[in-house]
Amino acid sequence: MTRPMDNPLQQILAPRSIAVLGASRDAGKRGNLAIRYLQQNQFQGAIYPVHPKETEVLGLACYPTVESLPEAPDLALICTAANTLPELVRRCGSKGIRGAVVLATGFSETGEVGLALENEMVRAARESGLRIIGPNTSGMFNTHCGANLVGYRDLRTGSIGLLSQSGNMALSLVTEGGQHATLGFSTYVGVGNEADVQFHEYLDYFAADPHTRVIVGYVEGLKQGRRFLQSAASICLEKPLVIYLSGRTAVGQQSARSHTGALAGSYEMAKGVMRQAGVLLVERADEILPVASTLASTAEWLPLNGNRVAILADGGGHATIAADALHQLGLSIPSLSETTRQQLRSLLPPAAAINNPVDVAGGTDNHPQLFADCAEVLLADSRIDALLIVGLFGGYALRFSESLAGEERQCAERLARLPGSLGKPLLLQSLYRPLKPEPLRYLESSNIPLFSSIDEAARCLAAVVNYSEAKKRLSIHDQTAAADPSIPVSELIFKVLQAGRSSLYEYEALDALAAYGAKVVVPQVIRDEEGFSDMAPSPPDLRYVMKLVSRDILHKTDAGGVKLDLMRDDFPQAYHEILANALRYQADARIEGVLLVPMAEPGVEVIIGVTQDRQFGPVMMFGLGGVFVEVLRDVVFRTLPLRRADALEMLDGIRGSKVLDGIRGGEPVDRQALVSLMLAVSDLCMNHPEIVELDLNPVLARPGDYCVLDARVLLNPQQEAA
Repeated sequence: MTRPMDNPLQQILAPRSIAVLGASRDAGKRGNLAIRYLQQNQFQGAIYPVHPKETEVLGLACYPTVESLPEAPDLALICTAANTLPELVRRCGSKGIRGAVVLATGFSETGEVGLALENEMVRAARESGLRIIGPNTSGMFNTHCGANLVGYRDLRTGSIGLLSQSGNMALSLVTEGGQHATLGFSTYVGVGNEADVQFHEYLDYFAADPHTRVIVGYVEGLKQGRRFLQSAASICLEKPLVIYLSGRTAVGQQSARSHTGALAGSYEMAKGVMRQAGVLLVERADEILPVASTLASTAEWLPLNGNRVAILADGGGHATIAADALHQLGLSIPSLSETTRQQLRSLLPPAAAINNPVDVAGGTDNHPQLFADCAEVLLADSRIDALLIVGLFGGYALRFSESLAGEERQCAERLARLPGSLGKPLLLQSLYRPLKPEPLRYLESSNIPLFSSIDEAARCLAAVVNYSEAKKRLSIHDQTAAADPSIPVSELIFKVLQAGRSSLYEYEALDALAAYGAKVVVPQVIRDEEGFSDMAPSPPDLRYVMKLVSRDILHKTDAGGVKLDLMRDDFPQAYHEILANALRYQADARIEGVLLVPMAEPGVEVIIGVTQDRQFGPVMMFGLGGVFVEVLRDVVFRTLPLRRADALEMLDGIRGSKVLDGIRGGEPVDRQALVSLMLAVSDLCMNHPEIVELDLNPVLARPGDYCVLDARVLLNPQQEAA
């Protein structure tokens, strides 16, 4: 038996020999079930039952101890109770066994006592280099070597790798897959508590596994989210990664310190950072396998040139539904070339619609092969990247005449060859799919994705396009903003922390941004009333903003610490009012003075923020800003460091992105300027991990530049680099 690839987990997940600790002659026990299924699945290696009293189990010699085994097997399946695990793991490691699947519950999921037992077990494993799957796992299987350690019936060998944090969800997916004519799995792992082997390590295994074309994951939470994203970004250059993430409630991080902190920690944030890594996040459980199987069938045609789809239908209603569904998912339904329209006109009756969507208008009722003729013409059009056929194909012999069966089969054979000959994917929806007519069975066996629902077909095609675009984006190795500070930002942060402050003053934050290339207007700092007389002359009609400077009051507006539209003569009164308001807001507030900055020209208010997420590390937020940011919540997230492609995608990712393009005759904002600011913020936060939150809100985005109206930076001296 050969190894599938060179990976640290290959000896465990593609084992050549397995010991079953807790083997049993009782058919109801897991130690018996596991051996039965290994035998039924024709496991290609040696099976070693281990039990202190039995001499034989299911026709196999049984060994009393791990030490008595004739060799060190690759993997041990441990079916005994939790309290036995530390010692058994220690003995397995001493024998030279490289991995153990620990089924038992009663570990960290139960509380502190269980956590202590789990930690003891992991320490025992690490003393010898043994790796643990679980505990609290449903097990694992590898169909390509017959290692079925879960007990699932009728496993079909295939190309989908499966990871799940829920045994029941895995069972649901495997059961659903069994109803599909051709879908099968390569390897499954129930990750359990991830006491040792982590989610991202399994991803790395699947990335190298030649039997796996698509990876599917059911995720409830990630212990090492940043490592997960790093593995995902590498994997998605080669293989699709489809994730269903449970827990959609936008609970956020309950923090009043900043807008960014209040909005982070949500499902929207997870969706943003996973998209950045190329992950396809499905939002319906019943779409996990359809999306995965569609990607497995179309992967060799990717990446596509674009997102342009042709629709071929045998009825106007189906064509319209498909067009609506694809458009709502962001796919393009372009006009066809004149050459294509002429060819279609020569094939179809006069009533046919030969623009996109194409409606054959009954032309195929007696001549089903016209579907293949039209499909070939459409896929050959350079303006088209993929084809979706919707309607009745596969059921013409059922609906009209049995005499059409042969021609319909010939059409199916021709359709099946088109993706290979033209290098573009073809998906087909038929209302007759539940009846499984022979032409559709042939297409399915030929790896043409089939659907009963137009909406499901559209969502799966959108997933193909989205993955295609992710592959292209991930392959771009652009550079972030240059990090060459003109002032020692590290020294600034050190002095602030030494002074006992946990945040930068606004002018310090602006200085730090400027050091990384951001174009900011640095305000004048006025520490007492005499400072107004020391100001340089300015135009008599110039108007100013005055803002409070206090280490104890971060939300200046809430404290009445901001005055707008001031002339120079207004400064003394405004100054005293701000101080009085601040002391009413917080009587013991330490007040350093005020800032003065000229009033800014109007623009579109946006927010740029960074927070340290507990799963994904430093994450940037971008969205429409100002006082309504927490009401509108029109924001998107990406992890740092940010690439230029990520920043541009963020600008397009908010629902209100058209506001940036100008409304009611207004000019579009300078998107490149905003991108430069976002990259400067990324470099600042990556180079100085003491920054745990940063808020620029609002930033005025304008046609030629931007203006940062408020900057807030929070520090934690204990924060380590990600």
